[in-house]
Amino acid sequence: MAKKKKKDIEENLSAEEIAEIEKLTDSLGPEVEIPEELEAELSEATIEPDSLAGELEAAQEEARNNQELYLRALAEMDNLRKRNQREKEDISKFGNENILREILPVIDNLERAIEHAAAQEDGAGLLEGVQMTLSQFSSVLQKFGVESLVSTGEIFDPAHHQAMGQFETAEVPANHVAKELQKGYLLNNRLLRPAMVMVAKAPQPETEDNETPTPAEDKGE
Repeated sequence: MAKKKKKDIEENLSAEEIAEIEKLTDSLGPEVEIPEELEAELSEATIEPDSLAGELEAAQEEARNNQELYLRALAEMDNLRKRNQREKEDISKFGNENILREILPVIDNLERAIEHAAAQEDGAGLLEGVQMTLSQFSSVLQKFGVESLVSTGEIFDPAHHQAMGQFETAEVPANHVAKELQKGYLLNNRLLRPAMVMVAKAPQPETEDNETPTPAEDKGE
């Protein structure tokens, strides 16, 4: 096919132009012959616009999917980092929870000792010593984030209170804590021990009976 095209071109040129072309061709080296099969494929090869558009759309879709996967991986890594940070904070805040809970009965006993010593006439020295010990223990607990719950007079809260019973009273509203049997405590705003309490209920209204019963009269025959 290449030879045929060359022959067609030479027929349209003058002898001088053909000689000049041959001179230039000789200076470039031997002519490289292209196989007819390859030349036919190259001449018939065409680029279809629809095919290019499809490939472009597929590449864009793949890029979007990769971008979405990348953003999702970033979000998962951020969530993992936050979760690890929360776990570290919880360990820092609540790592001593068990030992602090074991100390609370000691506080209870010291408070009972103070109540008992206050009732004794000659217990002033003992009372002072126990109060100092209790104060030191309370300071230690506060350093670790422990604080006592205020229960008496508050509305009953099952999340913070453990009801030990009910009794009638008009001193506090119904369903409020009427008496605290044992203090409750929080550790960094999380319940460490619930308070044991007695819950008030409304007293029953007194029944008024103004009628005076009369003894039954014996009826004689």
